[in-house]
Amino acid sequence: MLDEKLIVAGFGGQGVMLTGQLLSYCATNKDINTLWFPSYGPETRGGTANCSVTISDETVNSPVISKPDSLMIFNKPSLAKFMPKLKKDGNLVVNASLVKDLDFREDVNVYEIEANDIALKLGNLKAANMVMLGAYLAITKIFTNKEIVAVMKEKFTGEKAQFIDLNKQALEAGKKAVETSA
Repeated sequence: MLDEKLIVAGFGGQGVMLTGQLLSYCATNKDINTLWFPSYGPETRGGTANCSVTISDETVNSPVISKPDSLMIFNKPSLAKFMPKLKKDGNLVVNASLVKDLDFREDVNVYEIEANDIALKLGNLKAANMVMLGAYLAITKIFTNKEIVAVMKEKFTGEKAQFIDLNKQALEAGKKAVETSA
């Protein structure tokens, strides 16, 4: 049975909301129940931002996630806020470019992804969220990169369409980062 509860968290401007939206759109395209719930700090860019994404075979009745199955963490403040909530044996996907030298919980699966560094090698720091998403997809196998790219092709219109190829490369790089660290 599919019932994934994910929190994506970081600073505004890191692509946190887009990451969650892509997962929800993908679920919708596959006729799977989903709920995307954004939460912003007082500022947009640079302030805190997180979103909750539930993807389930069952009806999703609440946007509130008290014990997430997975966390996708883009910065240290988000790690401090959400790591205690992660369920035992949950997946913690961390942007290790920004979150360094920390003690992680022993009872969860930690995946340290150098997302910013990988994105810079691809030529655009803004692709770090897609590196993180690619890693998350490789870990959970909830959707394929191809399914996410199909959503991008549908949703990224006008000026944003030029970033589809870069995002596709970033998804693959995130997947590779997980495969090589295993």
